[in-house]
Amino acid sequence: MDSKKKINRKISVAPMMDCTDRHDRFFLRLMSKNVMLYTEMVATKSAIHGDRKKILSFSPEEKPLALQVGGSNKEELAEVAKIAEDMGYDEININLGCPSKKVQKNKFGACLIKEPDLVAECINSMVNACKIPVTAKTRIGFDDTEEFDYLNNFIHKMRDAGSKTFILHARKAILTGLSPKQNLNIPKLNYKMVYDVKKENPNLEIIINGGITKVEEINNHLNFCDGVMIGRSIYQNPYSLIEIEKEIFKTKSSPTREQVVEKLLEYADREVKLGTKINHIMRHTVGLYHGQVGSKEWKRYLSDNMMARDSDFQKAKHIMTIVQNNEKAIQANS
Repeated sequence: MDSKKKINRKISVAPMMDCTDRHDRFFLRLMSKNVMLYTEMVATKSAIHGDRKKILSFSPEEKPLALQVGGSNKEELAEVAKIAEDMGYDEININLGCPSKKVQKNKFGACLIKEPDLVAECINSMVNACKIPVTAKTRIGFDDTEEFDYLNNFIHKMRDAGSKTFILHARKAILTGLSPKQNLNIPKLNYKMVYDVKKENPNLEIIINGGITKVEEINNHLNFCDGVMIGRSIYQNPYSLIEIEKEIFKTKSSPTREQVVEKLLEYADREVKLGTKINHIMRHTVGLYHGQVGSKEWKRYLSDNMMARDSDFQKAKHIMTIVQNNEKAIQANS
């Protein structure tokens, strides 16, 4: 993608650890061509010194795609920004929101909200190292700090360093005493603060994130922000992307679950031949029949069969057949 071409971030799927890997992103892209996708967070040292092909590779079909990186060393972040650009990513995003102890120990994630000057240096190094957009995903505060002026000043420092797009998770991060999972629910949502940031900074692209599940909620947030990022609800109910495509992007035709499965079958065929374990692909499809007749049977079958060590492509085909039969039964009963 030409770095000058504007990326459509109206709707995006959040970076989620152990969820939004390349197989999940390929699966999601079968249902939506328009949403922006993000990788799981990759630590700078992993990106630089690890198995780059394994950690950073992606299918062309996944684009537009952003790499999310975690780190606080400006030289390392600059190097990863250049790697991302060279590999064909459309954006690089710095994680300023993860509250886990392990992440804090390595000095990245939400603890960096306490160090705006360091973050600005990091972003500036990244901006100078690549031509793709450098964006930031942050919480709106930390511990006892949840103030508009603090957040607004933080964003201004990042803006002055060269970022123009900010994804704001509308909760503060509790850095001690809460697990990452609790940090997704216990701190109260404060959408108004995100709206106020946008109102104060009309020239910046402000994306809202946190607790958003329904199309009606998306439409409401779009009255006050430039875009909406959705996380867990998409992972739990991936086929809800179809409604987003229809209602938000006005897409005329959408694939059925059966058609999604057929395309995933072709992908699985290629991947298994390359050595991918079938459960690494299929685990992302647990929610495909969310809310549908037969969804429990589908989940049970995946649970019983996809974790087996001897999983092979023939088993995948068997599962796909069951899915397709499920789909036909649902259509017949509707």
